[in-house]
Amino acid sequence: MEQMKQVLSASLVWRWLTAVCLWFSRQWERSGLVQWFLHPAGWNRASSERSVFFKLWSLVRRGLCWLYDKLRLEKLFAGSIFTRTWLWCAIPVVLAPMLAVSRPSLITMGLAAIGYASLLLNLVRDRERQLAWSPVNKYIILYAGVYLAGTLFSVDLESSLQPGLLSVAFILFSIVVYNGVTNRNQLDTLVALMVLAGAIVSAYGILQYIFRWGYQSAAWVDSDMFSSIQFRVPSTLENPNMLGQYLILLIPLGGAKLLGAKDWLNRVFYLACCSVMCVCMILTFSRGAWLGLLFAGLVFVLLLNPRLLLLAPFVMVALYFVLPDTVISRFTSIGNLTDNSTSYRVYIWIGVLAMLKDYWLCGIGPGDGAFNMVYPAYSYNTIVAPHSHNLFLQMVCDAGICALVVFLLLLFNFFRDMCSAIGKEKNWTSRVLQIGITAGVCGFMVQAMTDYSFYNYRVMFLFWAYLALGGLAARRGQLPEGRLLV
Repeated sequence: MEQMKQVLSASLVWRWLTAVCLWFSRQWERSGLVQWFLHPAGWNRASSERSVFFKLWSLVRRGLCWLYDKLRLEKLFAGSIFTRTWLWCAIPVVLAPMLAVSRPSLITMGLAAIGYASLLLNLVRDRERQLAWSPVNKYIILYAGVYLAGTLFSVDLESSLQPGLLSVAFILFSIVVYNGVTNRNQLDTLVALMVLAGAIVSAYGILQYIFRWGYQSAAWVDSDMFSSIQFRVPSTLENPNMLGQYLILLIPLGGAKLLGAKDWLNRVFYLACCSVMCVCMILTFSRGAWLGLLFAGLVFVLLLNPRLLLLAPFVMVALYFVLPDTVISRFTSIGNLTDNSTSYRVYIWIGVLAMLKDYWLCGIGPGDGAFNMVYPAYSYNTIVAPHSHNLFLQMVCDAGICALVVFLLLLFNFFRDMCSAIGKEKNWTSRVLQIGITAGVCGFMVQAMTDYSFYNYRVMFLFWAYLALGGLAARRGQLPEGRLLV
Protein backbone atom coordinates (compact mmCIF):
# COMPACT_ATOMS: atom_id res chain seq x y z
CA MET A 1 0.00 0.00 0.00
CA GLU A 2 2.81 2.41 0.87
CA GLN A 3 4.55 1.62 -2.41
CA MET A 4 1.34 2.36 -4.28
CA LYS A 5 1.04 5.71 -2.48
CA GLN A 6 4.65 6.57 -3.41
CA VAL A 7 4.08 5.64 -7.06
CA LEU A 8 0.91 7.74 -7.23
CA SER A 9 2.58 10.68 -5.46
CA ALA A 10 5.43 10.62 -7.98
CA SER A 11 3.09 10.52 -10.97
CA LEU A 12 2.62 13.85 -12.77
CA VAL A 13 -0.76 12.73 -14.11
CA TRP A 14 -1.96 11.88 -10.59
CA ARG A 15 -0.75 15.24 -9.27
CA TRP A 16 -2.50 17.09 -12.07
CA LEU A 17 -5.78 15.18 -11.55
CA THR A 18 -5.58 15.80 -7.80
CA ALA A 19 -5.03 19.52 -8.31
CA VAL A 20 -7.97 19.75 -10.71
CA CYS A 21 -10.23 17.85 -8.30
CA LEU A 22 -9.23 20.07 -5.37
CA TRP A 23 -9.91 23.22 -7.41
CA PHE A 24 -13.39 22.02 -8.37
CA SER A 25 -14.00 20.97 -4.76
CA ARG A 26 -13.17 24.46 -3.46
CA GLN A 27 -15.37 26.14 -6.06
CA TRP A 28 -18.23 23.78 -5.25
CA GLU A 29 -17.98 24.32 -1.48
CA ARG A 30 -17.95 28.12 -1.89
CA SER A 31 -20.97 28.27 -4.19
CA GLY A 32 -24.11 29.94 -2.88
CA LEU A 33 -26.27 26.90 -3.68
CA VAL A 34 -24.12 24.57 -1.57
CA GLN A 35 -23.94 27.04 1.31
CA TRP A 36 -27.75 27.39 1.25
CA PHE A 37 -28.12 23.60 1.24
CA LEU A 38 -25.64 22.96 4.07
CA HIS A 39 -26.72 25.85 6.31
CA PRO A 40 -30.54 25.92 6.27
CA ALA A 41 -32.25 28.78 8.08
CA GLY A 42 -35.13 28.22 10.45
CA TRP A 43 -34.13 24.74 11.63
CA ASN A 44 -34.82 24.85 15.35
CA ARG A 45 -37.06 23.34 18.00
CA ALA A 46 -39.16 26.50 18.35
CA SER A 47 -40.39 26.32 14.74
CA SER A 48 -41.44 22.71 15.29
CA GLU A 49 -43.23 23.45 18.57
CA ARG A 50 -45.46 25.98 16.82
CA SER A 51 -46.91 23.22 14.67
CA VAL A 52 -50.40 21.77 15.02
CA PHE A 53 -48.93 18.30 15.64
CA PHE A 54 -47.00 19.50 18.69
CA LYS A 55 -49.98 21.34 20.19
CA LEU A 56 -52.22 18.30 19.80
CA TRP A 57 -49.54 16.08 21.33
CA SER A 58 -49.19 18.47 24.30
CA LEU A 59 -52.93 18.23 25.05
CA VAL A 60 -52.91 14.43 24.86
CA ARG A 61 -49.81 14.20 27.02
CA ARG A 62 -51.23 16.40 29.77
CA GLY A 63 -54.28 14.19 29.92
CA LEU A 64 -52.20 11.02 30.14
CA CYS A 65 -49.96 12.49 32.85
CA TRP A 66 -53.04 13.39 34.91
CA LEU A 67 -54.41 9.87 34.51
CA TYR A 68 -51.02 8.33 35.42
CA ASP A 69 -50.89 10.34 38.65
CA LYS A 70 -54.50 9.62 39.57
CA LEU A 71 -54.04 5.87 39.15
CA ARG A 72 -50.74 6.03 41.09
CA LEU A 73 -48.96 3.91 38.51
CA GLU A 74 -45.49 5.11 39.51
CA LYS A 75 -45.30 2.40 42.19
CA LEU A 76 -45.91 -0.22 39.51
CA PHE A 77 -43.42 1.05 36.89
CA ALA A 78 -40.59 2.47 39.02
CA GLY A 79 -37.43 0.60 37.98
CA SER A 80 -39.36 -1.60 35.51
CA ILE A 81 -37.58 -3.00 32.48
CA PHE A 82 -40.46 -1.62 30.38
CA THR A 83 -39.01 1.86 30.90
CA ARG A 84 -35.84 0.85 28.97
CA THR A 85 -37.03 2.20 25.63
CA TRP A 86 -33.71 1.62 23.86
CA LEU A 87 -34.01 -2.12 24.49
CA TRP A 88 -37.57 -2.30 23.15
CA CYS A 89 -36.55 -0.35 20.06
CA ALA A 90 -33.47 -2.48 19.42
CA ILE A 91 -35.30 -5.82 19.66
CA PRO A 92 -37.65 -5.35 16.66
CA VAL A 93 -35.07 -3.49 14.56
CA VAL A 94 -32.47 -6.25 15.01
CA LEU A 95 -34.82 -9.25 14.89
CA ALA A 96 -37.19 -8.14 12.10
CA PRO A 97 -35.04 -9.37 9.17
CA MET A 98 -34.34 -12.71 10.90
CA LEU A 99 -37.98 -13.68 11.51
CA ALA A 100 -38.28 -16.72 9.25
CA VAL A 101 -41.68 -17.61 10.68
CA SER A 102 -45.34 -17.39 9.71
CA ARG A 103 -46.68 -13.80 9.51
CA PRO A 104 -43.37 -12.09 10.43
CA SER A 105 -44.79 -8.60 9.80
CA LEU A 106 -47.38 -8.98 12.56
CA ILE A 107 -44.74 -10.29 14.96
CA THR A 108 -42.59 -7.27 14.11
CA MET A 109 -45.59 -5.04 14.80
CA GLY A 110 -46.11 -6.72 18.16
CA LEU A 111 -42.49 -6.09 19.14
CA ALA A 112 -42.70 -2.51 17.88
CA ALA A 113 -45.85 -1.96 19.95
CA ILE A 114 -43.82 -2.60 23.10
CA GLY A 115 -41.39 0.11 21.95
CA TYR A 116 -44.28 2.52 21.45
CA ALA A 117 -45.64 1.70 24.91
CA SER A 118 -42.24 2.08 26.55
CA LEU A 119 -41.62 5.54 25.06
CA LEU A 120 -45.13 6.68 25.97
CA LEU A 121 -44.63 5.41 29.51
CA ASN A 122 -41.41 7.39 29.90
CA LEU A 123 -42.97 10.56 28.52
CA VAL A 124 -45.90 10.25 30.91
CA ARG A 125 -43.71 9.42 33.92
CA ASP A 126 -41.36 12.37 33.33
CA ARG A 127 -43.24 15.59 32.59
CA GLU A 128 -39.96 17.44 31.91
CA ARG A 129 -38.83 15.08 29.16
CA GLN A 130 -39.44 16.42 25.68
CA LEU A 131 -39.68 14.56 22.39
CA ALA A 132 -36.30 14.79 20.69
CA TRP A 133 -36.37 17.28 17.83
CA SER A 134 -35.30 16.52 14.26
CA PRO A 135 -35.94 18.54 11.08
CA VAL A 136 -37.17 15.36 9.36
CA ASN A 137 -39.66 14.19 11.99
CA LYS A 138 -42.46 16.57 11.00
CA TYR A 139 -42.32 15.23 7.43
CA ILE A 140 -42.46 11.66 8.74
CA ILE A 141 -45.59 12.51 10.74
CA LEU A 142 -47.09 14.35 7.77
CA TYR A 143 -46.37 11.41 5.44
CA ALA A 144 -47.98 9.01 7.92
CA GLY A 145 -51.04 11.29 8.05
CA VAL A 146 -51.35 11.42 4.26
CA TYR A 147 -50.95 7.64 4.04
CA LEU A 148 -53.64 7.15 6.67
CA ALA A 149 -55.98 9.41 4.69
CA GLY A 150 -55.23 7.38 1.55
CA THR A 151 -56.11 4.23 3.48
CA LEU A 152 -59.43 5.58 4.73
CA PHE A 153 -60.44 6.75 1.23
CA SER A 154 -59.44 3.48 -0.44
CA VAL A 155 -61.58 2.01 -3.20
CA ASP A 156 -61.63 -1.16 -1.07
CA LEU A 157 -61.40 -0.14 2.58
CA GLU A 158 -61.70 -3.69 3.88
CA SER A 159 -58.60 -4.91 2.05
CA SER A 160 -56.65 -1.67 2.57
CA LEU A 161 -57.22 -1.22 6.30
CA GLN A 162 -54.70 -3.75 7.64
CA PRO A 163 -51.80 -2.93 5.26
CA GLY A 164 -52.50 0.79 5.61
CA LEU A 165 -52.53 0.83 9.42
CA LEU A 166 -49.49 -1.47 9.54
CA SER A 167 -47.61 0.89 7.22
CA VAL A 168 -48.52 3.96 9.30
CA ALA A 169 -47.38 2.21 12.50
CA PHE A 170 -44.04 1.27 10.89
CA ILE A 171 -43.54 4.79 9.52
CA LEU A 172 -44.09 6.41 12.91
CA PHE A 173 -41.76 3.92 14.62
CA SER A 174 -38.97 6.09 13.23
CA ILE A 175 -39.97 8.72 15.83
CA VAL A 176 -39.85 6.07 18.57
CA VAL A 177 -36.31 4.97 17.63
CA TYR A 178 -35.13 8.57 17.43
CA ASN A 179 -36.41 9.20 20.96
CA GLY A 180 -35.57 5.79 22.38
CA VAL A 181 -31.82 6.04 21.71
CA THR A 182 -30.57 8.61 24.19
CA ASN A 183 -26.78 8.22 24.21
CA ARG A 184 -23.82 7.38 22.00
CA ASN A 185 -23.24 3.92 23.48
CA GLN A 186 -26.81 2.89 22.64
CA LEU A 187 -26.50 4.19 19.07
CA ASP A 188 -23.19 2.41 18.42
CA THR A 189 -24.45 -0.84 19.92
CA LEU A 190 -27.66 -0.74 17.88
CA VAL A 191 -25.71 -0.20 14.65
CA ALA A 192 -23.33 -3.05 15.55
CA LEU A 193 -26.24 -5.41 16.25
CA MET A 194 -27.90 -4.47 12.95
CA VAL A 195 -24.69 -5.28 11.05
CA LEU A 196 -24.41 -8.60 12.92
CA ALA A 197 -28.04 -9.39 12.02
CA GLY A 198 -27.28 -8.57 8.37
CA ALA A 199 -24.33 -10.98 8.45
CA ILE A 200 -26.50 -13.75 9.98
CA VAL A 201 -29.24 -13.26 7.38
CA SER A 202 -26.57 -13.32 4.64
CA ALA A 203 -24.85 -16.42 6.02
CA TYR A 204 -28.19 -18.21 5.99
CA GLY A 205 -28.69 -17.06 2.39
CA ILE A 206 -25.32 -18.48 1.37
CA LEU A 207 -26.23 -21.80 2.98
CA GLN A 208 -29.50 -21.69 1.04
CA TYR A 209 -27.54 -21.35 -2.18
CA ILE A 210 -25.19 -24.21 -1.30
CA PHE A 211 -27.88 -26.66 -0.17
CA ARG A 212 -30.74 -25.31 -2.34
CA TRP A 213 -33.01 -24.57 0.63
CA GLY A 214 -36.19 -22.58 0.26
CA TYR A 215 -38.79 -21.63 -2.30
CA GLN A 216 -37.89 -20.62 -5.86
CA SER A 217 -40.32 -18.87 -8.18
CA ALA A 218 -40.13 -19.27 -11.95
CA ALA A 219 -40.93 -15.53 -12.19
CA TRP A 220 -37.62 -14.60 -10.53
CA VAL A 221 -35.47 -15.29 -13.61
CA ASP A 222 -35.79 -15.58 -17.37
CA SER A 223 -34.72 -19.21 -17.85
CA ASP A 224 -34.25 -18.72 -21.60
CA MET A 225 -31.89 -15.78 -21.22
CA PHE A 226 -30.15 -16.88 -17.99
CA SER A 227 -30.16 -20.66 -18.10
CA SER A 228 -27.04 -20.79 -15.90
CA ILE A 229 -28.91 -19.21 -12.97
CA GLN A 230 -30.68 -22.03 -11.17
CA PHE A 231 -31.14 -20.46 -7.74
CA ARG A 232 -31.63 -16.93 -6.41
CA VAL A 233 -31.16 -16.43 -2.69
CA PRO A 234 -34.20 -15.08 -0.77
CA SER A 235 -32.85 -15.85 2.75
CA THR A 236 -35.34 -14.91 5.49
CA LEU A 237 -36.95 -12.10 3.47
CA GLU A 238 -38.80 -14.45 1.09
CA ASN A 239 -37.72 -12.68 -2.11
CA PRO A 240 -34.24 -12.06 -3.58
CA ASN A 241 -35.09 -8.49 -4.60
CA MET A 242 -36.28 -7.65 -1.07
CA LEU A 243 -33.15 -9.27 0.35
CA GLY A 244 -31.11 -7.06 -2.00
CA GLN A 245 -32.96 -3.96 -0.76
CA TYR A 246 -32.15 -4.91 2.82
CA LEU A 247 -28.47 -5.49 2.05
CA ILE A 248 -28.19 -2.11 0.30
CA LEU A 249 -28.92 -0.54 3.68
CA LEU A 250 -26.71 -2.85 5.73
CA ILE A 251 -23.53 -3.08 3.64
CA PRO A 252 -22.71 0.68 3.83
CA LEU A 253 -23.51 0.50 7.56
CA GLY A 254 -21.01 -2.35 7.90
CA GLY A 255 -18.47 -0.40 5.86
CA ALA A 256 -18.87 2.58 8.19
CA LYS A 257 -18.29 0.38 11.24
CA LEU A 258 -15.24 -1.16 9.56
CA LEU A 259 -13.65 2.21 8.81
CA GLY A 260 -14.54 3.51 12.27
CA ALA A 261 -13.15 0.46 14.13
CA LYS A 262 -10.32 1.31 16.54
CA ASP A 263 -8.72 -2.12 17.00
CA TRP A 264 -7.87 -5.09 14.82
CA LEU A 265 -10.40 -7.43 16.42
CA ASN A 266 -13.28 -5.14 15.44
CA ARG A 267 -11.79 -4.55 11.99
CA VAL A 268 -11.62 -8.28 11.30
CA PHE A 269 -15.16 -8.77 12.63
CA TYR A 270 -16.70 -6.04 10.47
CA LEU A 271 -14.64 -7.07 7.43
CA ALA A 272 -16.05 -10.59 7.80
CA CYS A 273 -19.60 -9.21 8.14
CA CYS A 274 -19.22 -7.03 5.04
CA SER A 275 -17.71 -9.89 3.04
CA VAL A 276 -20.55 -12.27 3.91
CA MET A 277 -23.16 -9.62 3.03
CA CYS A 278 -21.47 -8.83 -0.30
CA VAL A 279 -21.30 -12.52 -1.27
CA CYS A 280 -25.00 -12.91 -0.41
CA MET A 281 -25.80 -9.78 -2.43
CA ILE A 282 -24.17 -11.38 -5.48
CA LEU A 283 -26.19 -14.56 -4.96
CA THR A 284 -29.49 -12.64 -5.02
CA PHE A 285 -28.81 -12.02 -8.74
CA SER A 286 -30.89 -8.88 -8.29
CA ARG A 287 -29.71 -6.42 -10.93
CA GLY A 288 -31.57 -3.49 -9.38
CA ALA A 289 -29.96 -4.23 -6.01
CA TRP A 290 -26.51 -4.50 -7.60
CA LEU A 291 -27.06 -1.15 -9.30
CA GLY A 292 -28.28 0.36 -6.03
CA LEU A 293 -25.25 -0.96 -4.14
CA LEU A 294 -22.86 0.40 -6.77
CA PHE A 295 -24.52 3.80 -6.49
CA ALA A 296 -24.32 3.59 -2.70
CA GLY A 297 -20.60 2.80 -3.01
CA LEU A 298 -20.14 5.75 -5.36
CA VAL A 299 -21.83 8.10 -2.88
CA PHE A 300 -19.82 6.64 0.01
CA VAL A 301 -16.51 7.25 -1.77
CA LEU A 302 -17.59 10.68 -3.03
CA LEU A 303 -18.44 11.86 0.49
CA LEU A 304 -15.45 10.18 2.10
CA ASN A 305 -12.75 11.33 -0.31
CA PRO A 306 -13.68 12.35 -3.88
CA ARG A 307 -10.14 11.70 -5.12
CA LEU A 308 -10.71 7.97 -4.61
CA LEU A 309 -13.11 8.11 -7.58
CA LEU A 310 -10.04 8.28 -9.81
CA LEU A 311 -9.43 4.64 -8.93
CA ALA A 312 -12.95 3.61 -10.08
CA PRO A 313 -11.88 2.53 -13.62
CA PHE A 314 -9.21 0.24 -12.18
CA VAL A 315 -11.72 -1.27 -9.74
CA MET A 316 -14.22 -1.92 -12.56
CA VAL A 317 -11.54 -3.65 -14.65
CA ALA A 318 -10.52 -5.77 -11.65
CA LEU A 319 -14.15 -6.79 -11.04
CA TYR A 320 -14.46 -7.85 -14.68
CA PHE A 321 -11.67 -10.39 -14.18
CA VAL A 322 -12.76 -11.51 -10.70
CA LEU A 323 -16.53 -11.91 -11.04
CA PRO A 324 -17.93 -15.04 -12.76
CA ASP A 325 -19.40 -14.78 -16.25
CA THR A 326 -22.93 -15.43 -14.90
CA VAL A 327 -22.78 -12.30 -12.76
CA ILE A 328 -21.30 -10.16 -15.55
CA SER A 329 -23.88 -11.27 -18.12
CA ARG A 330 -26.67 -10.70 -15.61
CA PHE A 331 -25.48 -7.17 -14.82
CA THR A 332 -24.87 -6.16 -18.44
CA SER A 333 -28.43 -7.20 -19.31
CA ILE A 334 -29.82 -4.21 -17.37
CA GLY A 335 -32.17 -2.36 -19.70
CA ASN A 336 -32.45 -5.23 -22.18
CA LEU A 337 -36.14 -5.31 -23.10
CA THR A 338 -35.85 -8.85 -24.48
CA ASP A 339 -35.51 -10.02 -20.88
CA ASN A 340 -38.93 -11.04 -19.56
CA SER A 341 -38.29 -9.42 -16.17
CA THR A 342 -37.43 -6.05 -17.70
CA SER A 343 -40.27 -6.01 -20.25
CA TYR A 344 -42.68 -7.14 -17.50
CA ARG A 345 -41.82 -4.06 -15.43
CA VAL A 346 -42.05 -1.68 -18.37
CA TYR A 347 -45.52 -2.98 -19.28
CA ILE A 348 -46.65 -2.61 -15.65
CA TRP A 349 -45.38 0.98 -15.53
CA ILE A 350 -47.29 1.82 -18.72
CA GLY A 351 -50.49 0.37 -17.26
CA VAL A 352 -50.03 2.09 -13.88
CA LEU A 353 -49.37 5.48 -15.50
CA ALA A 354 -52.60 5.05 -17.48
CA MET A 355 -54.43 4.25 -14.25
CA LEU A 356 -52.97 7.23 -12.40
CA LYS A 357 -54.34 9.62 -15.02
CA ASP A 358 -57.69 8.94 -13.35
CA TYR A 359 -56.55 8.34 -9.75
CA TRP A 360 -53.54 10.66 -9.31
CA LEU A 361 -55.13 12.96 -6.70
CA CYS A 362 -56.09 10.52 -3.91
CA GLY A 363 -54.81 7.19 -5.19
CA ILE A 364 -56.71 3.92 -4.87
CA GLY A 365 -55.54 2.85 -1.40
CA PRO A 366 -52.79 0.52 -0.18
CA GLY A 367 -52.76 -3.26 -0.47
CA ASP A 368 -53.03 -5.88 -3.19
CA GLY A 369 -56.83 -5.95 -2.98
CA ALA A 370 -57.30 -2.30 -3.92
CA PHE A 371 -54.63 -2.49 -6.62
CA ASN A 372 -56.12 -5.58 -8.26
CA MET A 373 -59.60 -4.07 -8.15
CA VAL A 374 -58.60 -1.13 -10.38
CA TYR A 375 -55.37 -1.97 -12.22
CA PRO A 376 -56.66 -4.82 -14.48
CA ALA A 377 -58.87 -2.34 -16.35
CA TYR A 378 -55.75 -0.37 -17.32
CA SER A 379 -53.18 -3.18 -17.65
CA TYR A 380 -51.02 -3.05 -20.74
CA ASN A 381 -50.67 -6.24 -22.76
CA THR A 382 -52.84 -8.04 -20.13
CA ILE A 383 -49.96 -8.06 -17.63
CA VAL A 384 -51.05 -9.21 -14.15
CA ALA A 385 -49.24 -7.65 -11.16
CA PRO A 386 -49.76 -7.21 -7.39
CA HIS A 387 -48.16 -3.73 -7.37
CA SER A 388 -46.46 -1.20 -9.64
CA HIS A 389 -42.85 -2.44 -9.23
CA ASN A 390 -41.75 1.13 -8.50
CA LEU A 391 -41.79 2.70 -5.04
CA PHE A 392 -42.61 6.21 -6.24
CA LEU A 393 -45.43 5.12 -8.53
CA GLN A 394 -46.83 2.92 -5.79
CA MET A 395 -46.94 5.84 -3.36
CA VAL A 396 -49.19 7.71 -5.78
CA CYS A 397 -51.30 4.57 -6.18
CA ASP A 398 -51.63 4.16 -2.41
CA ALA A 399 -52.25 7.74 -1.26
CA GLY A 400 -52.17 10.09 -4.22
CA ILE A 401 -49.75 12.73 -5.43
CA CYS A 402 -49.58 14.37 -1.97
CA ALA A 403 -47.88 11.26 -0.56
CA LEU A 404 -45.18 11.43 -3.23
CA VAL A 405 -44.61 15.17 -2.73
CA VAL A 406 -44.30 14.79 1.06
CA PHE A 407 -41.95 11.81 0.67
CA LEU A 408 -39.70 13.76 -1.70
CA LEU A 409 -39.66 16.69 0.75
CA LEU A 410 -38.79 14.22 3.51
CA LEU A 411 -35.86 12.86 1.48
CA PHE A 412 -34.66 16.35 0.60
CA ASN A 413 -34.59 17.39 4.25
CA PHE A 414 -33.00 14.10 5.29
CA PHE A 415 -30.15 14.48 2.81
CA ARG A 416 -29.81 18.14 3.70
CA ASP A 417 -29.52 17.26 7.39
CA MET A 418 -26.98 14.50 6.72
CA CYS A 419 -24.82 16.57 4.34
CA SER A 420 -24.85 19.49 6.77
CA ALA A 421 -23.69 17.16 9.56
CA ILE A 422 -20.98 15.58 7.37
CA GLY A 423 -19.66 19.01 6.42
CA LYS A 424 -19.33 20.07 10.06
CA GLU A 425 -18.28 16.77 11.65
CA LYS A 426 -14.75 16.52 13.04
CA ASN A 427 -15.01 13.10 14.69
CA TRP A 428 -13.96 10.33 12.28
CA THR A 429 -16.28 7.63 13.70
CA SER A 430 -19.32 9.92 13.54
CA ARG A 431 -18.45 11.10 10.05
CA VAL A 432 -18.09 7.66 8.47
CA LEU A 433 -21.35 6.57 10.12
CA GLN A 434 -23.14 9.60 8.66
CA ILE A 435 -21.63 8.86 5.25
CA GLY A 436 -22.59 5.17 5.42
CA ILE A 437 -26.23 5.92 6.27
CA THR A 438 -26.47 8.59 3.57
CA ALA A 439 -25.02 6.19 0.99
CA GLY A 440 -27.41 3.43 2.07
CA VAL A 441 -30.49 5.60 1.56
CA CYS A 442 -29.18 6.78 -1.84
CA GLY A 443 -28.68 3.19 -3.00
CA PHE A 444 -32.08 2.18 -1.64
CA MET A 445 -33.77 4.90 -3.70
CA VAL A 446 -32.04 3.70 -6.87
CA GLN A 447 -33.30 0.14 -6.35
CA ALA A 448 -36.74 1.59 -5.49
CA MET A 449 -37.05 2.75 -9.11
CA THR A 450 -37.14 -0.88 -10.26
CA ASP A 451 -39.22 -2.44 -7.49
CA TYR A 452 -41.80 -1.65 -4.83
CA SER A 453 -39.36 -1.64 -1.89
CA PHE A 454 -42.08 -1.52 0.77
CA TYR A 455 -43.88 -4.64 -0.51
CA ASN A 456 -42.08 -6.54 2.24
CA TYR A 457 -43.26 -4.82 5.42
CA ARG A 458 -40.10 -5.73 7.34
CA VAL A 459 -37.97 -3.95 4.74
CA MET A 460 -40.29 -0.95 5.07
CA PHE A 461 -39.97 -1.10 8.86
CA LEU A 462 -36.17 -1.18 8.66
CA PHE A 463 -36.05 1.70 6.17
CA TRP A 464 -37.92 4.02 8.55
CA ALA A 465 -35.78 2.88 11.48
CA TYR A 466 -32.74 3.57 9.26
CA LEU A 467 -33.88 7.17 8.77
CA ALA A 468 -34.00 7.54 12.54
CA LEU A 469 -30.44 6.20 12.75
CA GLY A 470 -29.45 8.89 10.25
CA GLY A 471 -30.92 11.62 12.43
CA LEU A 472 -29.14 10.19 15.49
CA ALA A 473 -25.84 9.84 13.64
CA ALA A 474 -26.09 13.48 12.51
CA ARG A 475 -26.07 14.45 16.20
CA ARG A 476 -23.83 11.67 17.52
CA GLY A 477 -21.27 14.14 18.85
CA GLN A 478 -23.97 15.90 20.89
CA LEU A 479 -25.15 12.68 22.54
CA PRO A 480 -23.75 11.81 25.98
CA GLU A 481 -21.54 8.71 26.24
CA GLY A 482 -24.05 7.04 28.58
CA ARG A 483 -24.91 3.42 29.32
CA LEU A 484 -26.96 0.87 27.41
CA LEU A 485 -29.81 0.61 29.89
CA VAL A 486 -30.75 3.99 31.33
